[in-house]
Amino acid sequence: MTFGARVHAAVRARGPLCAGIDPHAALLHEWGLDDSVAGLERFALAATEALAAECAVVKPQSAFYERFGSGGVAVLERVITAARDAGALVLLDVKRGDIGSTSEAYADAYLDPASPIAADAITVSPFLGFGSLDPFVDAARKHDAGLFVLARTSNKEAPEVQAARTEDGASVTGTILDHLRALNAGAEPLGSFGAVVGATIGDTGEDFAFNGPILAPGYGAQGGTAADLPRIFGPALSAVLPSSSRELLRVGPDAAAMRDAARRTNDELRALLA
Repeated sequence: MTFGARVHAAVRARGPLCAGIDPHAALLHEWGLDDSVAGLERFALAATEALAAECAVVKPQSAFYERFGSGGVAVLERVITAARDAGALVLLDVKRGDIGSTSEAYADAYLDPASPIAADAITVSPFLGFGSLDPFVDAARKHDAGLFVLARTSNKEAPEVQAARTEDGASVTGTILDHLRALNAGAEPLGSFGAVVGATIGDTGEDFAFNGPILAPGYGAQGGTAADLPRIFGPALSAVLPSSSRELLRVGPDAAAMRDAARRTNDELRALLA
């Protein structure tokens, strides 16, 4: 199955919530753990065990593992395996973007099933030009994986680039969405090439219906609410994967509390999409 088909089926079975497995140093301390590889391992595996069985998608942020070097990357490998064993799709948040053979190497690392850190999908940056993502697109097609391309993020600096206008008058965001629309043309039930669009952005006038999944980070603790989603995404609402990390992880290390938080959030989102 293509990634688009897998994520569509997973959302129907489990709800649209994407759970971030982001071991911030502050969260490790809140859990009473040391900011060390051992603390990282206890935190990340406990969170994955609690959340991966409840959510369609889990999203480890690679930087929080990489900062511990090889030991942290080894923990990330275990998180990916544990999440998949629990039936979740893994979206690895790496935001990679480069050109030529370097992009090919990144694509091999994160999308080729032969790699120990291969995921179902990754986040990528198009700001070296959308064509720079061709090696990622080729790898995603070859391995039935997915991409989530940065399109309209919620950080305050984003409009400087993403709301800028190209020579033909289109916004950078709109141009990215048009590329995704072309990649997903004719895909059923959903394309495999998604966008990252913040759950806290203001009105943009953009058309987010491009027949692909939309990762919407910032839901919950970062201020995104259920009322924001229809306003931002309109007809594309059914393709949205609201992503929450701290809202779920802060109730740990109690596994039952994390599972309950994920279930409540999924119930809220299902009611919104009904």
